[in-house]
Amino acid sequence: MIRQIESALREDVRLLGNLLGETLKKHADVDLFNLVEQIRALSKTARDGQVEAEKQLEQIFFNLTDHEILPLTRAFSYFLNFANIAEQYHVVRNRRQSEFNQQQPSPNPLVPLFEKFKQHKITSKQLFEQITQLNIELVLTAHPTEVSRRTLIQKYDSINDCLSKLDQQKLTPHEHDFVIENLKKLICSAWETDEIRQKRPTPIDEAKWGFTTIEQTLWNAVPKFMRELDRLVDQNCNLHLPLDISPIRFASWMGGDRDGNPNVTHEITQEVLWLSRWQAASLYLRDLEDLRWELSLQACSQEFRDTLGYDHPEPYQEYLRHTRERLKATLDWLSQKLQGIDRDDHLNLVIQNKHDLLAPLLLCHRSLMACNLPEIANGKLLDFIYRINCFGIELLKLDIRQESARHRQAISAITEYLGLGNFESWTEPARQNFLIRELQSKRPLLPKHFKSSHLGLIDHPDVKEVFATMRMLAEQPAESLGAYIISMAEYPSDVLAVLLLQKEAGILQPLRVVPLFETLKDLEGAANTMDTLFHMDWYKQHIQAKHEVMIGYSDSAKDAGFMSANWAQYRAQEQLAAIAKAHNIQLTLFHGRGGSISRGGAPTQQALFSQPPGSISGAIRVTEQGEMIRFKFGLEGIALQNLEIYTAATLEATLLPPPIPKQEWRDLMDQMTDISVNAYRKTVRDNPHFVQYLRTVTPELELQMLPLGSRPAKRRTDGGIESLRAIPWVFAWTQIRLMLPAWLGTGAAIHQILNEDKKAILDEMLLDWPYFQTLIDMLEMVLSKADCHTALYYESHLTDDENLKNLGDELRLKLKEAIKTLLFVKGESKLLSTNNVLDQSMQVRKPYLHPLHLLQAELMKRRRHYLAEHPLDTTPVDQALMVSITGIAAGLRNTG
Repeated sequence: MIRQIESALREDVRLLGNLLGETLKKHADVDLFNLVEQIRALSKTARDGQVEAEKQLEQIFFNLTDHEILPLTRAFSYFLNFANIAEQYHVVRNRRQSEFNQQQPSPNPLVPLFEKFKQHKITSKQLFEQITQLNIELVLTAHPTEVSRRTLIQKYDSINDCLSKLDQQKLTPHEHDFVIENLKKLICSAWETDEIRQKRPTPIDEAKWGFTTIEQTLWNAVPKFMRELDRLVDQNCNLHLPLDISPIRFASWMGGDRDGNPNVTHEITQEVLWLSRWQAASLYLRDLEDLRWELSLQACSQEFRDTLGYDHPEPYQEYLRHTRERLKATLDWLSQKLQGIDRDDHLNLVIQNKHDLLAPLLLCHRSLMACNLPEIANGKLLDFIYRINCFGIELLKLDIRQESARHRQAISAITEYLGLGNFESWTEPARQNFLIRELQSKRPLLPKHFKSSHLGLIDHPDVKEVFATMRMLAEQPAESLGAYIISMAEYPSDVLAVLLLQKEAGILQPLRVVPLFETLKDLEGAANTMDTLFHMDWYKQHIQAKHEVMIGYSDSAKDAGFMSANWAQYRAQEQLAAIAKAHNIQLTLFHGRGGSISRGGAPTQQALFSQPPGSISGAIRVTEQGEMIRFKFGLEGIALQNLEIYTAATLEATLLPPPIPKQEWRDLMDQMTDISVNAYRKTVRDNPHFVQYLRTVTPELELQMLPLGSRPAKRRTDGGIESLRAIPWVFAWTQIRLMLPAWLGTGAAIHQILNEDKKAILDEMLLDWPYFQTLIDMLEMVLSKADCHTALYYESHLTDDENLKNLGDELRLKLKEAIKTLLFVKGESKLLSTNNVLDQSMQVRKPYLHPLHLLQAELMKRRRHYLAEHPLDTTPVDQALMVSITGIAAGLRNTG
């Protein structure tokens, strides 16, 4: 391991690597172990620039049989996963060690932030009020970027536990040996486990994985986070937090996101909602049994006695007996629903809202405090209260997402049935007038039973599914549901249409309707769309001075490139915040961010603080997608840290917002994005060979083999850039290390500005504007993971087409120019010169990543030859190729 990496981390990586080697020798064969060591040595030499070593590697891989390649690919993939485990645990270790050393800064970002607030004369009253009003919601989504199996992830978590135990200073030699033996068993078990799912997960599987994240880490992390926040508030404001708040909550799209996923039906969404409530009730029942055991006390307040109604030697246990019975009844009722049994025998006992659970616990807390027993009141009871505030009766509030065209189609079906013509063909003002008029009407639009034998569009399966979904939502407890997201929103009528469909279905407490603006065109028109809605008297009254708008990152970046999309998102947020302020509406922005840079990924604190001033006003929603859920919340210590980071970032952006950018900076960004989008589209849209290059040189087509998410695997292979899905688009370029979506056009734009002698303005922006600092830092991070040599290897191995080779030369030249330009702007000689941690992390991975890239190129070549001769669905190298994809994703810690 590289010298600068801390010794504890180095030892962990070495330990896991050695144990993997022992497993290979014992459970594979010695020849495989020797081959891995030979390849690793050659790869290290090749990393230092020796061409002969790479030729030797290529020859080794060329001579391997299909049968020999799979275990080799698995070995290198496992090492990269083990390096991730060690690094992830090292974050927890550093956090713990910093608490022992009073000289080190606190690992909790809220501690220095509160000091910063004092320096900026933020009063304790201001701080307290803002903390109590925080509304941060993290939305777990099942975007197909999580490439590891759940079975393996659980084994990885156990390996993490072993590393934690080895860190304990007082292990006896026998205890130490026991932990090592357990590690050996886990690594052996992982090696004997197929790392690729045999079948694509269903939406139910995805939802269950979201529940597991809550149960395994967040269930304990949330109360710990709240206790520490309360302690800091007490220190800095001399007040305790109210018992009824939860600054951070969680929601989910798993089982509710039907956009482009026909597998998510109203029946599936209903099942997920029942499962979510069942899981919550099960966890609460477990906690309640534990709590009743602790509350075997006699002392209680007069209020408590009066509520109980009679004397009892153990009043709390007796009082909470009814809550226990209600939880059991809730579990029984939900179990019957999930089994298709429709019985409502004890429906009056079923818990339908958070108050049913919270009220008894708050009474117990008041009683214990009145009896001068704060130690008991603020023990397990308080943790229980914190959990109910955060997770409610539903565990995860479920958002519903559907594409705008489906709603237009449904309204058209209604208007056609009523003989009013086709809604979709009307002008936008006509649509709005019709929708507002019907929203204000007290009569239903459609009869409950259709008598006509010619139903037309209203009998279309897609339309019937929209109606069925709305009727299903009408039957749910309002607390179980989050927002209704309209993807590809373009017009005010898109929002009104969903409200009318909800009204028609009889949803008494309508879901808040959230337009998602995704493309460059829609982002630019977002403020006008919302302004039109806010000028409607009925609509403004309906929203009660609160509104949510979602900003998309994926499609805009695919459409216009990273820089142009990023600036469009910034401007859209500015304009939306200004429009909301003008109408006196509290705006919550919902960021649809992914893990990769071109999809909005960035360190949380940096990302939030770089948003436009005023756009985060104590409230924010953010998606946590795919593998980022595991990276941020997979371990309790890391989950706790991320809760603190989100809170600190939201508070800072609210109370100490970044500066308003100078007009000169804005003008330069406008100029650069114009250059960037033109340069990006010149390559992506105008080059006739571009899509062929993508599908020949990258594993874009092979990615559909991976059973990543519940969305259908097949997609068009004959279209242009518009036919590419945003996530595989990013994933494919990442696999060959060209990282194109994150830099194409951006480097050219900055280069042209430098040629116009405007470096002084760029320097000022880099020094004084958090938005531009973040943009440049993220560009540097992704460029550090790019590798022209690796990309060239794929190309030389997979195509002889001169047109594609010429395009490849052009792309690699642009990549090199982008790196050179960035280094000049930052005044550095090498990438990541100020980020040793990431730099060394990538350096240590290279000897294991490099062979995987060479193996993947060989596997892609073999697979395509097989398919050319035998046009089947599968080939002998499919499994090894999928393993190479997951291994590279693990090594880069970026997918889509």
